[in-house]
Amino acid sequence: MIRVSGVVLPPNKHLWIALRSIYGIGKTRALKICDKIGINSATKVSALEDSVTLALQNAVAEYEIEGDLRRRVAMNIKRLCDIKCYRGLRHRRGLPVRGQRTRTNAKTRKGKKKR
Repeated sequence: MIRVSGVVLPPNKHLWIALRSIYGIGKTRALKICDKIGINSATKVSALEDSVTLALQNAVAEYEIEGDLRRRVAMNIKRLCDIKCYRGLRHRRGLPVRGQRTRTNAKTRKGKKKR
């Protein structure tokens, strides 16, 4: 069981896939981390040694991930709502923010029909 930034990596998956279970790490960043610590990205998580695990934790700690990143995103949305800009109003009303049409579609963002 390998824990990185408070997230337990699934032991049966390849390292670059398992790293993606951490919020803020996608495909590109996971491959970059694997290259940086000098390990094959196709290595299974269960086959990692303790020294590699420590290097992995240090490499991941350099990025803004998990709680800090979630907090920053939430604060950005809150700032938009506080200054009452268009994007903030769309967030507050629960409508699509990036200019998508709402006459049809947008069911996910709008929710159930209000009668």
